[in-house]
Amino acid sequence: MTYRRAVIPALVGGLLITLLLWWAGASAQALQLRGSTSVFDVDSVNELRRWLTPWSYDSSAALSPYGSADTVTGEDARYADLYSTAMQVRFVALFAFFLAGALLLLRRIPPTQGRTPATLLALWAWCPAAATLAVTVSAPWLIASGGRGSYRILPRLAAVIASSGPVAVLAGLVTALLTVVVARVAGKDAVPLPRREVPPRAARLAASVGTAVVALSLVVLSYQSVAAWIQTSFSGAGLLSEPGDLLRQWLLLGAWSGPSTASVGQWLLYRATDVLLLAVVWWSLRLLPGLLTRPTAPAMAVGAVCATVLGLLASQILHMAIDDTADVWGPVHLLSPLGTGVPAALTLGVASGLAALATLRLAGDRDPVPSPVVAA
Repeated sequence: MTYRRAVIPALVGGLLITLLLWWAGASAQALQLRGSTSVFDVDSVNELRRWLTPWSYDSSAALSPYGSADTVTGEDARYADLYSTAMQVRFVALFAFFLAGALLLLRRIPPTQGRTPATLLALWAWCPAAATLAVTVSAPWLIASGGRGSYRILPRLAAVIASSGPVAVLAGLVTALLTVVVARVAGKDAVPLPRREVPPRAARLAASVGTAVVALSLVVLSYQSVAAWIQTSFSGAGLLSEPGDLLRQWLLLGAWSGPSTASVGQWLLYRATDVLLLAVVWWSLRLLPGLLTRPTAPAMAVGAVCATVLGLLASQILHMAIDDTADVWGPVHLLSPLGTGVPAALTLGVASGLAALATLRLAGDRDPVPSPVVAA
């Protein structure tokens, strides 16, 4: 699919996810009404507010973790203006990041020739990734709007980056469905490129190398003692003296320890979620070179990010299925882990995709352009 054909569905998807998250943020005010606790329990209301606050323009409610409401509405209204600027940057960045990723994905994985499920999953995975990037870009304005922009800036930056929440995952599913439908309509008359033939040995080797990069974070860095060392091994003074929380966000895909307090069977059951994550990543990277019309470095990097996010979502859904706290905390709490670990998926996904591409080239796949090539 050419960029001329891909731009329409990408624009539709970008507008849709922006509107959905804007609407979700606007709905946060409804949770402050007196009757909200009669529909949900207090814990569920607080959890839903945590989901929606990162996308809310209501500064009095949203700034409570970073500053007081009096700071915004009292003697200095400039902080409220900073918060409004932060939200404007956030939504514009969300639209821009989704548009860029969707254009690349629709160009390289067009929803034709059996690629439609892959396109749908890739676009769905890209939505929380774009939301995380948008939250990251807007974080400096949001932190400054709290009135204490120079206090513990790195831990607060980490907290803001991790705040996009499950709402981006749920909105992303609707966005991906509509984007694929529009893309199929836009590419109806185009002559699609056939699927590439990738040497099986090269594809398996590239997938294994890319999965090993992800496993380094999931198995080694996410181990409890190593993760604690990453978070606490930095000392000193100044604004940049506490990067531990920030490094955890961008390097760790999970957290696990040995079976010290649980039975071995239960410990192995929860480790099955990590195995599922790696299996999804390996299988996705195994298929990715053949799904791409051309395995360029940007396409492999974005594709590997989507594969890692899909692995995270699959592991989190499995974790929800085996979790036994739903009766205690309710279904809202059960969905809360969705979307966690996406910052690390961005870091590890890019590294994994580039490592897989280098392995693919060294293993003998020299990126032949499918033939016949017919311009659409």
